[in-house]
Amino acid sequence: MRNTLVLNASYEPLTTVSLKRAVVLVLQDKAVVEQAHPLRVVRGTGVSIPVPRVIRLQRFVRVPFRQRAPWSRRGVLVRDQHLCAYCGRRASTVDHLMPKSRGGADSWLNTVAACAEDNQRKADRTPEQAGMRLLRRPFEPTPEATLMLALGLRESDLGDLAAWLPATA
Repeated sequence: MRNTLVLNASYEPLTTVSLKRAVVLVLQDKAVVEQAHPLRVVRGTGVSIPVPRVIRLQRFVRVPFRQRAPWSRRGVLVRDQHLCAYCGRRASTVDHLMPKSRGGADSWLNTVAACAEDNQRKADRTPEQAGMRLLRRPFEPTPEATLMLALGLRESDLGDLAAWLPATA
């Protein structure tokens, strides 16, 4: 199940939340369902609501302007689609190209998703020193691209959520 898009009271996209969190926000009257899945319903004791795909907060939340997406381990895994940058298999860890012990930073350009085996094989070395080749170079996603990745969407499969998301350049 994909995450639910959260809109500010002014209809601008803020973030994504899990289905469980979206239902809690709706049940607490902190958000309203703007778009629901046409065939799915969440049922509980005495309550039945459509599965929300887009919710809108009832109160405006002031958000500082961000030109850059904040770095996170989860963000790196999502950016790299949970694929190892060295072998292409399922990735569960984040690898620092320049190891932290050598002054490498937690940054978009210094980290890639990696499977546990390749991360251990590379150890405390750079990919060149370990004789490992990257299948793709790390990049810094825009805040809009980060939101799309968190939703599990590509531009080609936006569908009916396109109206709620900012246009990508």
